[in-house]
Amino acid sequence: MDSTTTRAIVDALTKAIVEHRLQPGSKLAEQKLADHFGVSRTLVRQALFQLSQNKLIRLEPARGAFVAAPAVDEAKQVFAVRRMLEAEMTREFVRTVTPAKIKALKEHVALEKAAVSGEDVSDRTELLGDFHVRMAELMGNKVLAQILGELISRCALITLMYQSASAAEHSNDEHADIVKALAAKDEERAVKLMTQHLLNVEANLVFDRKVPTHDISVALAA
Repeated sequence: MDSTTTRAIVDALTKAIVEHRLQPGSKLAEQKLADHFGVSRTLVRQALFQLSQNKLIRLEPARGAFVAAPAVDEAKQVFAVRRMLEAEMTREFVRTVTPAKIKALKEHVALEKAAVSGEDVSDRTELLGDFHVRMAELMGNKVLAQILGELISRCALITLMYQSASAAEHSNDEHADIVKALAAKDEERAVKLMTQHLLNVEANLVFDRKVPTHDISVALAA
């Protein structure tokens, strides 16, 4: 029962954070959360720890829990590095493309589409990021897959918190277009689409949302 309750608290807070009902930097007071959910502070503490593991909140000694405030500059630098890296990866993929690799990518894009039409923002974000890692894995380049995975992890929180549902749907469509170009062995088009896709993802992250500070109970009421 306790684990189910903790999960419910984690889910409710995650939803409030990614839907911007709780602002980055907002303090999450244990007692207020305990009162809101009608549970002990111990269960709240467990939920906050899980959220800190997911990097959605940060725990500060003697100060408490706060909604994470991702570094926007870092995300922009990550996207710049990804554009350099993934343009060359796309070229190499075209040179070694096989029907089996295209089939695997199409299957991944289908999973993305299902996630985008659902309500699990975390699942959608993870699958959209994994498309790029999947390309590296299908090329058999473990080092590239690992580096890309680390880069994507560094901006995953930003994407999770600042990408809208419509932008996620566009990302899925763009992945499908990239796969078509790869299947056609059209190197220049595939590279152009990949570069533009990464520029679009970055451009569609709304960093300057004006969100009023809400009381915890108001933010969690939706």
